[in-house]
Amino acid sequence: MDVGAATKLSKQDIRISLKASTYDGIFSAFFGCVTAEILLSNFLLELGANSLEIGMLSAIPMFAHFWQPLGAILAERSLSRRQYNLRIFVPARLLWLLLAMATIGFERGWCRSHRLIELTLVVVFLAHTFGALGIANWTSWMAVLVPRRLRGRYFGLRNSAANLTNLLSVPLLGLLVSRWQVSTVESYGLILTVAVVAGLISVSFQLLMTDVNPQQGTNTIKNDLQTPTFLTVFQDANFLKFLVFNSLWMFAVNSSAPFFNIYLLKDLGLALSWVTFYSSLTAGANVLMLVVWGKLADRIGNRSILIGIGMVVSILPWLWLGIDGEFLSTRFWLPLLYLFTGATVSAIDLCNNNLQMAIAPVHKPSSYFAIAAALGGLSGALGATTGGILAQTAYIGGLPGLFILSSCLRIIALLPLLFVREPRHESFVGFAMLRQVMVSLFLRQRIS
Repeated sequence: MDVGAATKLSKQDIRISLKASTYDGIFSAFFGCVTAEILLSNFLLELGANSLEIGMLSAIPMFAHFWQPLGAILAERSLSRRQYNLRIFVPARLLWLLLAMATIGFERGWCRSHRLIELTLVVVFLAHTFGALGIANWTSWMAVLVPRRLRGRYFGLRNSAANLTNLLSVPLLGLLVSRWQVSTVESYGLILTVAVVAGLISVSFQLLMTDVNPQQGTNTIKNDLQTPTFLTVFQDANFLKFLVFNSLWMFAVNSSAPFFNIYLLKDLGLALSWVTFYSSLTAGANVLMLVVWGKLADRIGNRSILIGIGMVVSILPWLWLGIDGEFLSTRFWLPLLYLFTGATVSAIDLCNNNLQMAIAPVHKPSSYFAIAAALGGLSGALGATTGGILAQTAYIGGLPGLFILSSCLRIIALLPLLFVREPRHESFVGFAMLRQVMVSLFLRQRIS
């Protein structure tokens, strides 16, 4: 079925679309388990990659978000959200087959490890660039398909299904890579091939979702309501405050986040199977808490949760200090830390996405989504690159010093969020008082 952006969908259309989108998220999550995070990082470590190259691996996907404004322009000129997605995400996932074939060449001695590292970074760049061109289109599509009153619960459920896939897949894949009779590089290549197939199955589920034509909604909009452009985005004071928060937060988080698992694998020398087990605990906590956060967000608002949980997430890097390879750390402290991280970060991811949808205009919000993703991605990439450089120097004390710096930056990043207004939800009294106190202190400092 093909509908315009302003057309009201039937309950049956919504039900089928959301179910298909959930399956899309499940298979996409399996694809992401292999092409991102710990398995790909371990693959590069096996090839001899250094901290800067690991930082680049984390930075490239975020740099790619800078292409999202172009993707938003192209998406709004298309005649079909579905067809646009297929043209973008199918090539993005097929690109990974190049890396899978290159692992065979490495095992045959046709390709050196450094060349394979370079090829990996190139594939990551190209694949994520393609993906970035489609994210704004996908977000706009989902904004039409998911009723506003159900967004918290639905995305909580969808993300829970995806994280359950991570929970089951990551430790099994990590164990498979560690115990397979072939080399780690070759085993990763075989698993990557399976992941590409899963990624294509994921995209195929979008064929079952109700299509939306971005052009058809234009005629139903009154003349006094102009379509948002990239210029009008920067004239929206409330959205600008969100952009400042999101950019600072992405820089602060990604200055340390890519290096937690690297710290365990490289500095502490833990086995991949242990690190993937810890990561599965994070996914498990996500599964348990996402639905809870979704329902709570629908009740009290996304901004309030972001501020409260953001304060908690800001202290997480401090909890990594003093961790070693001893029994108490590996069997008790690290599992607890990963569980706590999964429970809190899930709230940040869910509510950040929902808040962005809430404060963007209903009609053609792609420009808003694209600019937020582009600036957030650029900030995150700069954070990961900066963290990679600092991690190789003794100036701040290595990774422990980097973790402390990241914690301080996270607290600072939360300040602009105090001034963001979320439609349909009033601020908690405590947050309103905190904002008033901060304004008073600022004015007093200016006067003095």
